[in-house]
Amino acid sequence: PRSVPAAPPQVGSYREISHESLSLFRLLEPRIEILVLGTGDRVERLHPAVLKQMRECGIAVEVQDTPNACATFNFLTSEKRMAAAGLIPP
Repeated sequence: PRSVPAAPPQVGSYREISHESLSLFRLLEPRIEILVLGTGDRVERLHPAVLKQMRECGIAVEVQDTPNACATFNFLTSEKRMAAAGLIPP
């Protein structure tokens, strides 16, 4: 059996987004197809390896500033898409 962390690490900055901090999203059932990440007041670039690891798990990642990430998440769920959001307050 695979061990699951009790809680993923807390993220307060886009610099702290890592493969480990996104682990919960890879475990969700039913599986999500897209993860919307809000990086605060501005769109920030994530490490390419983090994005690649999520793609390899079959999860697309959309990175936006947090207000737009909220709107995107709401739109995706209204379209019945399997989406999740990770949001850092602006």
